[in-house]
Amino acid sequence: MSLKAQLEAIIYATEIPITLDHLVQLVKSEVLAAGAADENEVKSRVRTTLEELLADYSGSDHGIEIRQLAGGYRMSTKPEQHDAVRAFAKSLKPPIRLSLPALETLAVIAYKQPVTVPEISEIRGVDSSGVIATLLDRKLITTAGRKAVIGRPILYKTSREFLLRFGLKDVGELPSMEEFEKLLAESFQSDLPTEPSAETTMATPSEISEVEPDGETDDDEDPTAEIVLGETAPEKTNPAA
Repeated sequence: MSLKAQLEAIIYATEIPITLDHLVQLVKSEVLAAGAADENEVKSRVRTTLEELLADYSGSDHGIEIRQLAGGYRMSTKPEQHDAVRAFAKSLKPPIRLSLPALETLAVIAYKQPVTVPEISEIRGVDSSGVIATLLDRKLITTAGRKAVIGRPILYKTSREFLLRFGLKDVGELPSMEEFEKLLAESFQSDLPTEPSAETTMATPSEISEVEPDGETDDDEDPTAEIVLGETAPEKTNPAA
């Protein structure tokens, strides 16, 4: 990857203005390997490349620009695109808020689909009927026919909306059980109470294949903690000040 491409990617990804010195430290090893004599030359190359990037994005054929703000660099939409960006922002769907029981149920469906409500409840150890209704209402899951057993219970699977919300091409891109368990623990460690109740205790992915029913029920209308599933569009769509 060229130095210009690296800097462009970093500046695009940053939430706050990134300084020249920080950029130098991030690309120093690659620039030295490319022939720079010392750190001063690295800094000079980075500065020159940044000036080229600023010039590239200043043209009228770009709707965004790289601006120098608060001693650093950040991408933003151009002021003249304010009306177009505002109209786009108004068209976005509001974020979806999910309780921990709903997220846990969604995880079971994602990894075990197609699956029935009794199977989900058996895996989680609590009645999941109410949570299923919430996920259907949010359009994160859909029906997948009926299982060929006594009673012919409805099968559920994740929907296209699920893929859109989580930025996935298909369910094959879901992380492994081990990766999901790690991400889940990191994401919700600060949200879980010191002594979690049956309603907020999360089943780890390794437990998805284990069955330990206890007959308890979820109260999805009164969640202890929530996760927000927003749009995947980057915040760079906000109009520049």
